[in-house]
Amino acid sequence: MKKLEGKVALITGATSGIGLAAARLFHQQGARLVITGRNPERLAAAQAEFGADALVLKSEAGNLQEIDALMAQIAQHYGRLDVLFLNAASTNPAPIEAMTEAMFDQVVNVNFKGEFFTIQKALPLMSAGGAIVCTTSITNQTGSPKFSVYGASKAALRSLVQSLSLALIERGIRINAVCPGPIETGGFQRLPLPPEVHSAVKADISGRSPIKRFGTPEEVAKAVLFLASDDASYIIGEEIVVDGGIRHVCLP
Repeated sequence: MKKLEGKVALITGATSGIGLAAARLFHQQGARLVITGRNPERLAAAQAEFGADALVLKSEAGNLQEIDALMAQIAQHYGRLDVLFLNAASTNPAPIEAMTEAMFDQVVNVNFKGEFFTIQKALPLMSAGGAIVCTTSITNQTGSPKFSVYGASKAALRSLVQSLSLALIERGIRINAVCPGPIETGGFQRLPLPPEVHSAVKADISGRSPIKRFGTPEEVAKAVLFLASDDASYIIGEEIVVDGGIRHVCLP
């Protein structure tokens, strides 16, 4: 029996990196997919990969009107939702002196506000046995000067998972988080850094990691599958860290 056989799973930010790896693993395990993203080319590639049975939609994770539209399409297409993996994120790294209100709002709207309201608006489609997984980050506890707003938004999300775990378990719905460290994703590659700086940062982080490398999206996706499946039926409000041990050392 496949771990997600017949279950309807929504994955936000699922056209690259961790989200795409999770979509592939969920699909292998029998899930019926709803995939969201913003990039038209990557959305088209996801549709081609997963076929007509998958619902692949352009949706802005921090926009409440688009979240409403997303839930309406899921209700019309599937009538229910069994698994919600909230993976979409915004980074906007900058020192405090360079952070603008627009940059701040973009990060918080996607990483915290959008996730809160996606959960709220998904609940009418979910019933007992449902599972929610959120992607946090080790920056929610380790700290990193140019990622102060990003880390704070992920700390807020971690706290939200803990609080909602108590509220939602009364409905039979579990919520947990997966907490990645340095992962080799498209998002990391797209950080606004000169190539030589990008390479130096990656080499520095890899060198100080106990495991001496970045993780892969597939390694995180396996933890997400565990939390989304009945294998984690006795786990609520927890955060599984997938970071190769780097949280035990000091990040820049």
